[in-house]
Amino acid sequence: MKLFDVYPLFDIEPVSAKGSYIVDKKGDTYLDLYGGHAVISVGHSHPYYVEMLTNQLNKIGFYSNSVKIPLQEELAEKLGRQSGYPDYELFLCNSGAEANENAIKLASFHNGRKQIVAFSGSFHGRTSAAVAATDDPSINAPVNHSPNFVFAPFNDEQAAKELITNNTCAVIIEGMQGVGGVQVPTVSFLRLLRELCDKTGALLILDEVQSGYGRSGKFFAHQYSGIKPDLITIAKGMGNGFPVGGVLIQPNIKARHSMLGTTFGGNYLACAAGIAVLDIIENENLVQNAAETGKYLMDKVSSLEGVKEVRGQGLMVGIELEYPCAETRKQLLFNHKIFTGSSSNKNTLRILSPLNIKTSELDVFIEAFVYTLEKSLAK
Repeated sequence: MKLFDVYPLFDIEPVSAKGSYIVDKKGDTYLDLYGGHAVISVGHSHPYYVEMLTNQLNKIGFYSNSVKIPLQEELAEKLGRQSGYPDYELFLCNSGAEANENAIKLASFHNGRKQIVAFSGSFHGRTSAAVAATDDPSINAPVNHSPNFVFAPFNDEQAAKELITNNTCAVIIEGMQGVGGVQVPTVSFLRLLRELCDKTGALLILDEVQSGYGRSGKFFAHQYSGIKPDLITIAKGMGNGFPVGGVLIQPNIKARHSMLGTTFGGNYLACAAGIAVLDIIENENLVQNAAETGKYLMDKVSSLEGVKEVRGQGLMVGIELEYPCAETRKQLLFNHKIFTGSSSNKNTLRILSPLNIKTSELDVFIEAFVYTLEKSLAK
């Protein structure tokens, strides 16, 4: 049997990783400034993370949500305290798409409505409702097309006022658009969405799958605006590579047995990974480090010739060049051994490093980036 060929792959085979570095089978070492789509939050193979998972696996790795799993309660308590949402409740699942599916479903259960408002440039996942809320026709199969999903221009306040009505079930927006090229919603736009949802009875869903867990320099990117969503979706950096996701649910949304469910969500290993990540983030002050090192990086690259714009918060950074960035990324990867990310904006490369990156490691990137830009501009 062959693998279903849906991934364009680099000819690189990692065999080990530590901190911000990956080693391939040839023995070459790469600086990882992408973290496998913002997944590596506390660094590769962090010793505490490895210890937590190893110890848990030696006890019990899995049982379904038909028995008590106290690790789930420990994870919920620590997440609520660190994120500033101690009064919210947590539903655990396995991925960001699954988190968004459940958030949309909960919103519809809560107010009995169907219409979802999403935004241009959005990416919420590849499954049924999540992909219907994603602004990318190329991954939206005919079966996923639905009149229940409408799109407003991103950061367009007038359009939001016109589209969000008493028929709206929920509004879903990313804390920062990742795949869309690190587009940041304005404070006034997020506050308007909160106001419109309050006015119409719609629920506000903040997709923090990529922008959450300290990456923005706050625990959640939306916290720069001071609003509180009704539902917050999380994954990626939540497990540092172990598949885990979740939905934070405001107290007015009431649970009933069997309204949601998952086989693997909240299993022992997932919770051990999630608890380890939260412990490391707190003990090593990684939210503050993300804020400081992210600012350092953006300040260093924003005035470089060839750079049109730098967007982002913390260690979620989009560097838009004045020309397509594919060749720049290729040179960084193969000539300088540095992983960076792409986006749907073909001129924008993404930096999504581990939250414990050092400025000295960012300096390695900056030096290589400057050299690559100068070489491109000289042509």
